[in-house]
Amino acid sequence: MTYLDWFTAHAAKHTDLMKKLENLSDDEVIRYFRFENMAEKERDFCPLYSENTKCHDTAELNCYLCACPHFRFNDGGFSIVEGKTLFSICSIDSAEGERYIGEHTIHQNCAGCLIPHRESYVAKVFDRNWLAMMGKSPANGL
Repeated sequence: MTYLDWFTAHAAKHTDLMKKLENLSDDEVIRYFRFENMAEKERDFCPLYSENTKCHDTAELNCYLCACPHFRFNDGGFSIVEGKTLFSICSIDSAEGERYIGEHTIHQNCAGCLIPHRESYVAKVFDRNWLAMMGKSPANGL
């Protein structure tokens, strides 16, 4: 599965869940997306929920922005860097992120970055339309 395939499928899941939550206030929606609540009530939303495993090691994890609006990807690659294909980057070059460099590939590793998973950040950029929040994330377009 390409990242664009995952991104498109996740956007559809997010849209379906937001229809279920349409009677909640914005603050209630944000709270609903707390990891503990999602793992209990929306087990099919993320494969990690069934394992009760977080994607980021933090006590408070909000899953509204499962993908980060600063993550840029291109399944065809952005460029060749020292003989390796650069597939993804962080548009704000977060100090909490790093690069994974494989034999033939370079990917953004966001595991150490918590920016999009803090409720204060989600509230600051909140939109009920997840794709609107994600902005230019899929550099190869939707």
